[in-house]
Amino acid sequence: MIVIYVITALAIILGMFFAMGRGVSGPTLYDRVLAVNAFGGMTVLMIAVLGFLMSRPDFLDIALVYALINFIGTIAVLKFFEYQDLGKRSSFSETPK
Repeated sequence: MIVIYVITALAIILGMFFAMGRGVSGPTLYDRVLAVNAFGGMTVLMIAVLGFLMSRPDFLDIALVYALINFIGTIAVLKFFEYQDLGKRSSFSETPK
């Protein structure tokens, strides 16, 4: 049964290498951000698999926190590159005067 999780961990590592390659060679900024987001998602999976292999269920809490940080960080980076400012409101959320 452990062999399945070791193979899963190796497949996740392979996917991480592919995502990193896409992040380096992505033609646009959005390709690079998507690759970094995919890398973060695979990191969450790797933390969960390693937590199971080491019999540490508290690693799932760490993986969930990392997933939230990954999501919020991706949104912040995309907003920064769109508006060049993290504090500026988007045009659709402004109320008419």
